[in-house]
Amino acid sequence: MVRRTGRRPGNPDTREAILDAARAGFAERGFDATSIRSIAGAAGVDPALVHHYFGSKDRLFLAAMNAPLDPGELLPGMLGGDADGIGERLVRTFLGIWDSPAGAAAVALLRSGVSNEWTARLLREFLVTQVLRRVLDHLDVDPAERPLRGSLVATQMIGLAMMRHVIRLEPVASAPAETLVAAIAPTVQRYLRGHLS
Repeated sequence: MVRRTGRRPGNPDTREAILDAARAGFAERGFDATSIRSIAGAAGVDPALVHHYFGSKDRLFLAAMNAPLDPGELLPGMLGGDADGIGERLVRTFLGIWDSPAGAAAVALLRSGVSNEWTARLLREFLVTQVLRRVLDHLDVDPAERPLRGSLVATQMIGLAMMRHVIRLEPVASAPAETLVAAIAPTVQRYLRGHLS
């Protein structure tokens, strides 16, 4: 029997090889600098097979991150409507995710990111490319200010997740979501659209 040459056949090992190559690429080079072609090369497969399994680079990234939800499906609801309410919608949506059953996977990812630099890089890329950049691209703010504004928003959101779900600092840990939205949303709104000085 003659062994076929060419690309690796589709099987579970192939999917895992692609995910391993994607995680390494995204952690080392970041989302923007990592191509489907480079991931396919590292996994030893044809780029078409990456598209077959994952469809797009964004979906591959979400799979590599084990993301509990796709921000692309949630952002239209947050970004629709008055720009003056985006901070409130962002905090409310964020709490809705973290306080739901899907939040357990997000908490595990956050815990891992705190203790593992490789996971921290992936988490950082996820926040910047899948959430913050998309939100800030929607707003009429100076492009030079976007990195700082995004980082400031992240301090509030990740700090909230840490205190509520990892450290469980009271009364934040058991406070009703609407109490936290009312307290935190104005700060997030200022970071997104207000004066920073």
